[in-house]
Amino acid sequence: MKKITITLLGIIVLSSCVKKNEYLNNDTKSATVVPAATLFSYAEKQLADVLSTSAYNVNIFRLTAQQWTQTTAISESAYDLKLRNVPDGFWNAIYINVLRNLQEANKLTLADASLSVAQRNNQLAQINILEVYAYSVLVNTFGNIPYTQAIDYTNTTPKYDDASQIYDSLLSRLDDALSKLNTTATGFNTADLLFNGVSEISSWKKFGNTVKLKLGITLADVEPAKAKIAVEAAAPNALQSNADNVSFKYLTTTPNTNPLWVDQVQGHLIDYVAGATLVDLLNSLNDPRRPTYYTAIDTNANPTPTDVLVYKGGAIGKVNTYNKFSTFSSTIAAPDLPSVLADYAEVEFDLAEAIERGFAVGGTAQQHYNNAIGASINFWSGSTSVINAYLLNPKVAYTTASGSYKLKIGWQKYIALYNRGYEAWTEIRRLGLVLPLPPNQASYLNRFTYPITEQNVNQANYSQAATAIGGDNIATKLFWDKN
Repeated sequence: MKKITITLLGIIVLSSCVKKNEYLNNDTKSATVVPAATLFSYAEKQLADVLSTSAYNVNIFRLTAQQWTQTTAISESAYDLKLRNVPDGFWNAIYINVLRNLQEANKLTLADASLSVAQRNNQLAQINILEVYAYSVLVNTFGNIPYTQAIDYTNTTPKYDDASQIYDSLLSRLDDALSKLNTTATGFNTADLLFNGVSEISSWKKFGNTVKLKLGITLADVEPAKAKIAVEAAAPNALQSNADNVSFKYLTTTPNTNPLWVDQVQGHLIDYVAGATLVDLLNSLNDPRRPTYYTAIDTNANPTPTDVLVYKGGAIGKVNTYNKFSTFSSTIAAPDLPSVLADYAEVEFDLAEAIERGFAVGGTAQQHYNNAIGASINFWSGSTSVINAYLLNPKVAYTTASGSYKLKIGWQKYIALYNRGYEAWTEIRRLGLVLPLPPNQASYLNRFTYPITEQNVNQANYSQAATAIGGDNIATKLFWDKN
């Protein structure tokens, strides 16, 4: 742990000179004095940070997924992305802090004559898999984005690539990376902060295949043949248990704590309460994960020691009084809560869906569905007896739960993806889950609008991209969203 702490203390300094539009116009030649391993570590942490933070000018996905809602400053819960320039913050966080550093790490790795061929290939594959992950997040958030011309300081007006074509490229890059991973050699070893050198390359194989599985299943409604090939190839080699979960491990001491803790606990903020959408669903199922997700509260106007505590969520897109609703639990508020990038539960949900779609991945939809729910409850410290009792609930059991397979799997996956707002938001759109709309909104938030800086700096390419996707507004659906 000491080594990780020292490494992060060093690389956090790198973010101090990053400016908002640097991915467009900054000469990155100065970065060549920084070792590739340091840049890779930094990119891993920044990816974990941007997906974990609750800063409402960067990551509002817990709000778009209605896991949380706001108290007084309710703009983002009401789908107002412009007030705090949310798209700019998220776009820049991925392009600058993650992708730019990975690109530079790639250059330095290629030029490092001290590496063996096998170790160089492993490092390049690790970089590639993380780049694929980051680009997929951008595509799933915005649609068409700069890709082939991105991260080029000589080009201040990169073109936007078609989102479906980017997906094709990402799948191809994954295949290339997976084919080059060699378990007889190391990669970034302990500079890899996701696995810290433990079963390093075999872990990256599972991670890469899990990303491939995720991309494949996302294409299932729009390109089923392509999805089938990707899913069937990836399924046997993806995560096999919670022990394989891919997460960034934060520490209990600053500056290497989970950014959610920094935002909400250290910052003493009272901006968020539990969202009624998820809380009401959990209550209707008597879900055993409630105590690890949220706080229970006393709703009696004159509380007594004998009052029964309840879980209560605030209205979406409306003002909510902080002390009248549940909020995130002490588990979620822990400074060392890991940032999960991929877990076994979502793999099993994907496999359940794959079976329903006729893909040959083995087992039955019910088996994979049960495995997924069990993995999620187990992750949050639930016992086998608790899992078994929950699966007997007629509203939960696969054969008796209401709705199509998309809805059965989708709602349980939505529950399991608590605190992973981006992933939950993606599944809401992909599987057609219907969430309540905030006041004065006619559509769910299907995508982020493009950053204001893009409209100003890269106007011609921005306009072309906006037209190509069907309009730069929150109602526009992404190419894979056919619900």
